[in-house]
Amino acid sequence: MGTNASKNSGSCHGGREGQLYVSLKMENFKIRRDLIPHVYGSVPITGSWDFSKALSMARESASMWELSFVVSPDHETLDFKFLLKPKYSNAPCVVEEGPNRLLTGGTLEEGDARSALFKIGGDEEVLEYKVFVKADIVSPFDLAASWRAYQENLQPSRVRGIPDVSINVAPNTGLEIGPASPLELDLEHYVVPAPSASAGIVYAANLTETPRSLPTSGIFSKNDALCGSSYGSSKAGVFSLDLSCKDLDTTVLDPVSDHPKCPPAPGMVESKSVGTFSPSPKQDGQKGLFVDRGVGSPRLVKSASAGAFTFDLKLDSETKKGMPAAAGAVAAAAVADQMLGPKEDSRLAIVLVGLPARGKTFTAAKLTRYLRWLGHETKHFNVGKYRRLKLGTNQSADFFRGDNPEGLEARNEVAALAMEDMIAWMQEGGQVGIFDATNSTKKRRNMLMKMAEGKCKIIFLETICNDERIIERNIRLKIQQSPDYAEEPDFQAGMLDFKERLANYEKAYEPVEEGSYIKMIDMVSGQGGQIQVNNISGYLPGRIVFFLVNTHLTPRPILLTRHGESRDNVRGRIGGDAVLSEAGELYSKKLANFVEKRLKSERTASIWTSTLQRTILTASPIVGFPKIQWRALEEINAGVCDGMTYEEIKKNMPEEYESRKKDKLRYRYPRGESYLDVIQRLEPVIIELERQRAPVVVISHQAVLRALYSYFADRPLKEIPHIEVPLHTIIEIQMGVIGVQEKRYKLMD
Repeated sequence: MGTNASKNSGSCHGGREGQLYVSLKMENFKIRRDLIPHVYGSVPITGSWDFSKALSMARESASMWELSFVVSPDHETLDFKFLLKPKYSNAPCVVEEGPNRLLTGGTLEEGDARSALFKIGGDEEVLEYKVFVKADIVSPFDLAASWRAYQENLQPSRVRGIPDVSINVAPNTGLEIGPASPLELDLEHYVVPAPSASAGIVYAANLTETPRSLPTSGIFSKNDALCGSSYGSSKAGVFSLDLSCKDLDTTVLDPVSDHPKCPPAPGMVESKSVGTFSPSPKQDGQKGLFVDRGVGSPRLVKSASAGAFTFDLKLDSETKKGMPAAAGAVAAAAVADQMLGPKEDSRLAIVLVGLPARGKTFTAAKLTRYLRWLGHETKHFNVGKYRRLKLGTNQSADFFRGDNPEGLEARNEVAALAMEDMIAWMQEGGQVGIFDATNSTKKRRNMLMKMAEGKCKIIFLETICNDERIIERNIRLKIQQSPDYAEEPDFQAGMLDFKERLANYEKAYEPVEEGSYIKMIDMVSGQGGQIQVNNISGYLPGRIVFFLVNTHLTPRPILLTRHGESRDNVRGRIGGDAVLSEAGELYSKKLANFVEKRLKSERTASIWTSTLQRTILTASPIVGFPKIQWRALEEINAGVCDGMTYEEIKKNMPEEYESRKKDKLRYRYPRGESYLDVIQRLEPVIIELERQRAPVVVISHQAVLRALYSYFADRPLKEIPHIEVPLHTIIEIQMGVIGVQEKRYKLMD
């Protein structure tokens, strides 16, 4: 039968201030979509026993219907009944059987919490609905706030009619305020200190991992260093991307031939990507064949005694430790990689290859930053840093000659030390290691592959540049910034020495043709080039290739700013789609003035906003630049908390408030998003910002800008929810060959 009334603790409503919120519910699992439950009865519910004036109940779920209303706590007894109205015909209504129901003080009188029985078609069918009643005291101020929010949501949008891509569209905001005060001619007047964590111009190699093996490691054996297993070159599965065309079409050649192959010998595994056999990796407690499909793809394991393939879904403690702090596709790929793949393939080593002054360290630093931001545990190991710490910075060009056995042995020794450190870090839970060195000979690369065998998957990343102007620029930057020339007072002497060093490398250089590799050919300008990929598969290697296709060294500024102050900012309410306050309107005009002064010579710049009113209105006074609306740039979705203040969340949803307080990075609002979700949807924005060669002004929201800023500043994921992004402040990110620099301008308090 029916369920009794549900009330708050201390349900005696007498003497408590506020209004009584009453919720009537009916539940029936035998769904009749042609009959809609209604309520009719005395004042103050409907004020009439007329069937035509009965109030329709709203569907809460497939089996539940609900009607809620507000009355005074000391209301007179409510006299009502339930009835069913046909949805598609003029057939008579069906009234519930039994006496009227009486509701007093939010509680049904004894016996009135019975189920509602309806006789359909005379006595042919009886429908039974369980009845639930819930009553709560609600503050009249909360009711007023809810009503105000409801009314505001009904207000027409002030940016309706503005297309997603527009130029010089300035809607009427409806606020009549005076013109903005002109900015000082010198924009430096508005510069404020950047956070202390922001780095200035720093030599990129100095920011890489600090060697941990140097103080205690012995001398690496010459035989161990120079004799490695021979890896055959394979052209199978090679594809090229010609980036000189505007439209990029990518074709991947299937490396698997159609003709039947001989079965592999015992203990060997057939590689489906290159058609070769290699020793089968061993895993604890398993014997069988592993179908090699590259890093990040599922593995089928066939037991020696079983007749069918099965998935091994065990998650050991090491695997759990290696899971990234990520959401969506990144997390799904990581789970697949680490649950279904052997341990060595859950770890990835990106080994740089290339002549000096080809942008290897810069590319490695950008790739490290990108993978960390996505949630992958990534570290950058620079062999040059190891060399300087072990051998000093006073090596001349002769040290790098290919026919200098002492120099060759010393360089191989520090490379092996760096590789040992990287592998040790991976075995402690690291996921992706970036090994940054010239690695310009097959003998060196074979040494690294032998050290990595059974421990991690190696992908070579070769950077090739044939533009003499870019090479000359990189050499000059090298002389200016590298510790190798810090004690060389004569710039020209440093240039001559480095060019002699470069000539020594060129004599011994052997392009990559072995293993899995990515070749970047003349990609640094961002104006074409080629990328070649061999034996690459899996989610993470695929993301790496996609990122590298879109990255370049062209200097340009990226300006990040929050929208002007909104009316919800003034009220302390989160989310929503409010318009700007008067201060926000003033900031929009000052921002337009700033953009005009800062980007006056950059007519190819663009303005990006979210699709919410407050960002579009902030951008509206800016003229002369295209404006693009991105749904991905919208504020973090607060779900059911949208429109509330944090105090209201603390009062009404204390468990949610505490959960968010404990872990803001991973906390997901009910029916909303977490910061990790925001990062996931911002990846296309990051890729497009990397691809752009002109300045971009991003007008967005606090959580979104925290996530974007953390990418450029290489801040740890755990810090993202706490990064300071104040209102009415512009963060200028300068991207280029010397890395990322930051400058902040505060236009208003």
